[in-house]
Order: sequence, then structure tokens, then C-alpha cells
Amino acid sequence: MGLGLERIYYVTVGPLRSNSYLLVDGGSSEGVIIDAGDEPSKILGMLKTGVRVRRIIATHGHFDHVLAVDDIREVLGVEFLIHRADQAVLDILPQSTLRILGVSMKPPKPDGYLEDGDVIPLGGSSLRVIHTPGHSPGSSCLLTGKTLFSGDTLFAGSIGRTDIPLADSEKIIESIKSKLYTLPDDTMVYPGHGQWTTIGSEKRTNPFVRV
Repeated sequence: MGLGLERIYYVTVGPLRSNSYLLVDGGSSEGVIIDAGDEPSKILGMLKTGVRVRRIIATHGHFDHVLAVDDIREVLGVEFLIHRADQAVLDILPQSTLRILGVSMKPPKPDGYLEDGDVIPLGGSSLRVIHTPGHSPGSSCLLTGKTLFSGDTLFAGSIGRTDIPLADSEKIIESIKSKLYTLPDDTMVYPGHGQWTTIGSEKRTNPFVRV
């Protein structure tokens, strides 16, 4: 699928059916992988001839969004970035994967940290980091033009879980209302699970956060 100068590809991976995205700048063919959740071969299979991936970015640190980071980083030699506040989530990844998957997995070590408002270059385009705590302390969305990668903060008809360690139900509602619902209604939303939506649709119909 394409939008403006950018091209967006995705695969659904892992036992929790997470969406992993490849965003490619149409002018330079530079790319970024967003949420390398699992099944690295499927994610690498999105790469087209001439695409040069510069980095892997995680919208947050839960295992279903980072398990393929190390395998992909080894193949491509790129950096891995995540919001600083989700280092705590990465630190408990061995316990969370043992509890949910039955196997204790080592967390990927970030090469750098994101902060709210950071602008990440992508050829002639860029991604702006929007810190949206709630589902996790460092949950962040990535905005380019009118395209938003919302991670597990906002879904079509739902929001991220807050009945898990380090989550906060009040914060996720505030993040969505103050930082996402202020975006134009025609902003496309590509979430960490499930189907695409728009900001306008969620403002009108999302039963968890109405305006």
C-alpha cells in the first residue's frame, strides 16, 4: 500500500498476531522497520530490491513487538531505538516471556533512546515521535504526514490493555485525548494489532475514548 511519497508494507507475526511495518521513503528508498515483533524471516521478506533500512523502531517494549530485533539487527547492521521509559519493560522481558510463552528470552539492547518530539529522518520524509504513555510507560506513536503508527495505544474500536505490569489506565486515556485525537480526522492509523482506522472514525465510534 502507498500513501504520498511513502510506501507502507506489513506482515502479521507471532502468537499474538502483531503487525510489523516497513515504511519506505519513495524518493530515496530509505526504510525503517516499525515493531519487529517475531518471525524475522517474514519481516525481512518485506524488503524490496534497493530498499535501504536505516533503523528498527519499537513503539513499546512488550515481547510481541521486539522479539525479532536482534535477528534483524544482525542481518542488516542497523540501530534499534525505543523510548527511554520502556527500558523498564525490556528489563522484565525474560520474566514476561517465561510466563506467557514458557521460554525466557533475552531483551534486545537499545542503541539509542527516543524522546517525545524527536524527529527521525527518513530520506526526504521524517517520523515524529509522540510519547503516549499508558499501555506502557514509554509507549510512543510515530507520525509522518497524515500517517500514524499507533503501536498498542490506539486500535480500531479499542485501546491498549492496562491490566498488565507498568500500565496505567488514566494515562492511556489522557494520551489518546490530548495527543492523538488532536490530529486531523483523516489521519490514517496503523495499529500494532488488527486493522487500519482513522482518527476521525475513532473519535466518533471508539467505545473506550470518546470526545
